[in-house]
Amino acid sequence: MNDDHDLDLAVRLLAGTPTHEGRDPALLGQWARTASEFGRRMTLRHETVRVIERHETVRVIERDGGLEAGLFARYRSRPPVVEVYADTVARAERLVAERGWRHWFPEGSVRAAALAHEQAHAWLHHAPVRAEFKRALGHTALRLGRRRLYAYVAGADEIAAHAYAQAACGLGRSPLLLTEALAAAVSFESEN
Repeated sequence: MNDDHDLDLAVRLLAGTPTHEGRDPALLGQWARTASEFGRRMTLRHETVRVIERHETVRVIERDGGLEAGLFARYRSRPPVVEVYADTVARAERLVAERGWRHWFPEGSVRAAALAHEQAHAWLHHAPVRAEFKRALGHTALRLGRRRLYAYVAGADEIAAHAYAQAACGLGRSPLLLTEALAAAVSFESEN
């Protein structure tokens, strides 16, 4: 049941992404499902990820200003750093309590999920993982005989990162639910 709702959220994310206007909902569903599965499989046992993990240290910086920017955290590749927005994490923790979602998002899991989400982005940034992800999605940009050039699917990396964070943190629902709910709550609060 929750998997279906989380898949619906992922399809909505893709449908709302520029370049996907007018795309077949079945195709968006296929991409959302594939991206979610890829993200759930992206663990430290993944050989490519293990190689990357040994060679890359990502620094974590805490800051405010995430609520205004609509960010929980942000990965920057040069130098590798994750910025965690404490104001967004704190507001999301309050939202979890207000909505009665603590069984899905245990205390402290919002920050952990934000870090896991950005770690997934760091891994997806590396060429071997990115190429594997594109092949899994199967979106062909160009075909010459038997050769294919796979294209980037806008928004799919977000879905994979949310799925990874859910699996890595043992969450009952995708952090995509919390992201969408927080955006709506912050928008409502700013209007009133």
